[in-house]
Amino acid sequence: MHEFASWLRLTETAGVGNGTARRLLQAFGLPEAIFSASLQSLQQVVSPRIAQALLQPVSPALQDLINKTAVWLQRPECHILTLADSRYPPALLNIPDPPVVLYALGDLRFLNQTMIGVVGSRHATNQGTRHAHDFSAALSCAGVTVSSGLAAGIDAAAHEGALTGGGSTVAVVGTGLDKVYPARHKELAHRIAEKGCIISEYPLGTSPVAANFPRRNRLISGLATGVLVVEAAAQSGSLITARMAAEQGRDVFAIPGSIHAPLSKGCHQLIRQGAKLVESAADILEELPQIVTVNSIVSSKVSDRQPDTVEEAWSGLLGYDPVPLDVLAQQAGLEVAAMQAQLLMMELAGQVEMLPGGYVRRLN
Repeated sequence: MHEFASWLRLTETAGVGNGTARRLLQAFGLPEAIFSASLQSLQQVVSPRIAQALLQPVSPALQDLINKTAVWLQRPECHILTLADSRYPPALLNIPDPPVVLYALGDLRFLNQTMIGVVGSRHATNQGTRHAHDFSAALSCAGVTVSSGLAAGIDAAAHEGALTGGGSTVAVVGTGLDKVYPARHKELAHRIAEKGCIISEYPLGTSPVAANFPRRNRLISGLATGVLVVEAAAQSGSLITARMAAEQGRDVFAIPGSIHAPLSKGCHQLIRQGAKLVESAADILEELPQIVTVNSIVSSKVSDRQPDTVEEAWSGLLGYDPVPLDVLAQQAGLEVAAMQAQLLMMELAGQVEMLPGGYVRRLN
């Protein structure tokens, strides 16, 4: 039997959720020991019904799933991470309900990098998707991995922005990794798998089920240092993610909007509850002292004197909302005078606008 099969057998046993599986693992060790235990021993940890279920032979349906998963794992970009695996993301070990088994597609290194979750409405406004894209691009440019849920609206814009910014992104999905939901994101999912990572706690073949998506939100926040809510209605799944982030000890950030906009009400609610109001990616980066920010990225590109790459570096730092020059200089690791010289060239090219009070914003 394949090495992962006993883990899959454990998680697919009727009545065994993450909590029950962890209790069994704590009592008996690896899954093989659980299935070798006596009925009496098992009943000291779980109910008689679950104990009986654990001792049943592998069903044909489960064997088919094991065989299908074994074929999937033959691809080098496909992985299964268990709680006993040294590659399992340490950040998830610290949340109240870590998955016993995690399926991953892509580069596992991104699961262990400093990460910010970016979430928001599936029915985002044009401004909201632009904010999600630009904030994520700037974070990515600064070396921060962006996590989101591959959903329509803000999620997709966040992934796109992170890929544009030169860094990477992690998608946490509520289906098996052999499925993409929504289907129109297949091409985006392919690029994320190539340049980042897609993860799920659900086995192959799992179709979109409404209950799976709120559960996966705890992984978006659990992997991250903090969560940014871009747009959210007063009753929104994004607020669930923000609440989980706060419960997990993560920072919560929110972008304010018009008091008349329905998709700003959730963000305003979070701000009233203590979330940090942010107007630019710099406001988030200053909360991440462990990050070597864009200093090395921007400085190297400026010193190369290549106008196209310099512009790319600055556009990653600047959003469409005004940002103070001194904050921008701090994040870029440049003297204000040197930075203003670069910005002047970009202003003459119509790329940025210098504003009264020492502010600058991106134009295109």
